[in-house]
Parts: sequence; C-alpha cells; structure tokens
Amino acid sequence: MASTSAEIIAFLLTISGWVLVSSTLPTDYWKVSTIDGTVITTATFWANLWKTCVTDSTGVSNCKDFPSMLALDGYIQACRGLMISAVCLGFFGAIFGLVGMKCTKVGGSDQTKAKIACLAGLIFILSGLCSMTSCSLYANRITSEFFDPSFVAQKYELGAALFIGWAGASLCIIGGIIFCFSIAENSNSARRGYAYNGATSVMSSRAKVHNSVPDKTPPKHFDKNAYV
Repeated sequence: MASTSAEIIAFLLTISGWVLVSSTLPTDYWKVSTIDGTVITTATFWANLWKTCVTDSTGVSNCKDFPSMLALDGYIQACRGLMISAVCLGFFGAIFGLVGMKCTKVGGSDQTKAKIACLAGLIFILSGLCSMTSCSLYANRITSEFFDPSFVAQKYELGAALFIGWAGASLCIIGGIIFCFSIAENSNSARRGYAYNGATSVMSSRAKVHNSVPDKTPPKHFDKNAYV
C-alpha cells in the first residue's frame, strides 16, 4: 500500500512538473526590461525563445519574430532544443508511468510494472534536467550581460518563465526519483515473501532416521508357557 501511495504522489508531481515545463515554452516573459518615466513606465521590453517585443504605456505591443533559426544565437537554439526535448520526454514518461503504476490494470506482473515505473522515473529525471539546463543557460546569458560593464545594449532581467521552468523541472526530478525507488521496494517485498526455516540440526536428522527404521523385534504375543 505504501508503494502504491508513493507511485501516485510521484505521478502527480511529475505530471504537474511536465505541465509547468510545457507552459514555459510559449510563455512571453523569458527576459524583461523596463524604461521608466517621471510618473509611469513608458515602455516594457520582453523576449522569449521565439520573438522580441516592446509594450508601451498604453498597452500596445509591437513584436518582431526572429528572422531565421540559422541566424540565431547559439544559446537560443540550444534552449529551444532542450525545452522541446523536455516536453517530448515528459509525454512519454507520463505514458510509461501510467502503465507502470500498481493501481492500473495494464503492464503485466508487479515486477514488470516496477521496471516500467523505474523507466518512467528515469525519463522524467532526464526531462527535468533538460528543462533545468535550458532555463539556467538562458539565465546565465542574461546575468552575464547585465553585470558586464562593457555591454552597452539593452540589459534585461530574469523573467517569470524561467522561474516556472525551474519549478517544473524540480517537480519532474523529484517525482522521477520516487518512481525509481519503486523497483527497490518491489524487490524487497518479494524477498520478504519467502520464509526461511533454518538449517536442520544433526540431532534432529538422527531422530528422523531412527524413527524411519522399522522395529524388527519379535512380537511378544506369547510367553514361554505357550511352548510347554
């Protein structure tokens, strides 16, 4: 029962993390910067993996899509690939996790389902690592430009999408680790199912052999007066 509860908790954690990671990919605010006036914010600059935009004080946004994938910076291409890989891995991990859970009726025996659940855990851990690496790589580029005194272009700060991506990646990794522990719990429960009675002592063996030898003494139905 404890293993089943742990698998349900792991499945909920991983699915929640995968949803957060999936929502991070199209989110607008990966990096953001503002230009303040004397009274109100006059313009807000923000960008994500697909476009860069500016929003004025009236709420009107002007966006510019990145012209070509081959003309992009290397870190943006790497972040795109890692985030797409994280979403795809999370999808397959959810399928394997649903099949490998003990509360479902598919997947075969308990040992087979434990192996499938462990595989789902590894996939979710890999998905979380991809998302964590992508967000960290993007954040490292923002912070390096922000603290670089020789960088004269528009400086940005960390956007909300990065924190959502980090949170989703953490949930995927934690849930994946719990899934991996399910195969160890299953093997321990299988070992406890076999009882060991201990080795048979020498005295008990001799007693069994003595009891198994038939008694060859003559029957005492008649005494010596019967032959007189």
